[in-house]
Amino acid sequence: MQLDLELLSQLAEVHKKLGSGYHISEQDFALWQELDQQEDAYTALFGALGHSLKRDGRGFFYFEVDDATASMGKISRLFALALYALVEFYADKGQDPLRALFEQEVTSEVWGQLLQQHYHLFEQLEIFSVTDIKREIANRMLRYGLARASGDNIKLLPPVYRYLDALMDVEHSAVTEEHADV
Repeated sequence: MQLDLELLSQLAEVHKKLGSGYHISEQDFALWQELDQQEDAYTALFGALGHSLKRDGRGFFYFEVDDATASMGKISRLFALALYALVEFYADKGQDPLRALFEQEVTSEVWGQLLQQHYHLFEQLEIFSVTDIKREIANRMLRYGLARASGDNIKLLPPVYRYLDALMDVEHSAVTEEHADV
């Protein structure tokens, strides 16, 4: 495939964002549009550079990476725990958790309730306060394109589906193992 790099007008910014672990979603209009229109060229170029560009049909692009580093493993566990706690929180309130995840803002009050309900789990990941949650989870969600700021709150974006999918895989595996033991 012959690449015309002049057509990739956002190459530096796209590579910088994706290389830092950021998920480019439709809210990043110019970058999203560039990737959408030049997906084959970006996929080929990044593939030649050793990166695997993935497009999720739910509206985002990302580099598939091995989560092997200790810091990324901890970050992924923090995100997974926060999303698990949010799903349970919304379900306990009688709401459709998936809808609530994407329609409601996560406030300091919600973080506080999650911390109180799941303190033993957050404590294992060295999260002891709402300030810790905002610094270690919410700010990183913003940095990786999983959420956007809405005043002092955050609003989750479609890239969180990657973590929801992983949680569903774990749940499915647990149910499958449970049935195999019967």
